[in-house]
Amino acid sequence: MSIDPRSYTYPDDILRDRIILITGSSDGIGKALALHAATLGAQVILHGRSVQKLEKLYDTIEEIEGAPRPSIAVMDLESANADSYTTLAQSIESEFGRLDGLVLNASVLGERYSIEQYDAVLWQKVMHVNVTSVFAMTQVFLPLLQKSDDPSVIYTSSGVGRTGKAFWGAYAVSKFATEGLSQVLADEHRHSKLRSNCINPGATRTNMRLAAYPAEDRDLLKRPEEILAPYVYLLGPDSKGVTGESFDAQ
Repeated sequence: MSIDPRSYTYPDDILRDRIILITGSSDGIGKALALHAATLGAQVILHGRSVQKLEKLYDTIEEIEGAPRPSIAVMDLESANADSYTTLAQSIESEFGRLDGLVLNASVLGERYSIEQYDAVLWQKVMHVNVTSVFAMTQVFLPLLQKSDDPSVIYTSSGVGRTGKAFWGAYAVSKFATEGLSQVLADEHRHSKLRSNCINPGATRTNMRLAAYPAEDRDLLKRPEEILAPYVYLLGPDSKGVTGESFDAQ
């Protein structure tokens, strides 16, 4: 591959007419990506659990000249069940008929404990939100993605999902699983147009990063808006044929 996604440059309408669902779009990287994708012409479906935050983001996108009107999908991944996912997929199918991009960005950190000290209930919660809900979203939206001419799934990984590090517990294990899910999906669809890839955002100025490193100087970290080029690359037409890969955003 000759393109370095970190330095990828693109026209300002690269995502025109693409329907993209972004989980966890009320904060951090998801919010920044939703805003940017809308400015690039995408019809963005905003997912999160806070109605207030999503409505505020909706209003912000509405003020962007030329941006398609977004949609809101309120769902708490911790408590969602099979019916919740099916209802959401049916709603999107009824409104749009297809899905061109699925960005599975929502995650929870849990606690940074040793394996010996890790609470089993908290472990289950982290694995449910970071792995089981991601699998469920992938599965329920595959039929809609397959109706697209150029479908792309992006999973959010982490450096600790490639090399295990002490005290990262369930979060690290969940990101190893995320990498595996993406690779399995990519291999299952290696002869189709669907592509599946991971992005490791790296150290970014988000609330999750603050929770993990409360003493860190946040001013030294890149803002979410500064690491979006790989996401645009994988959501747009220039990444056709790129699948089963894991990219660093910085």
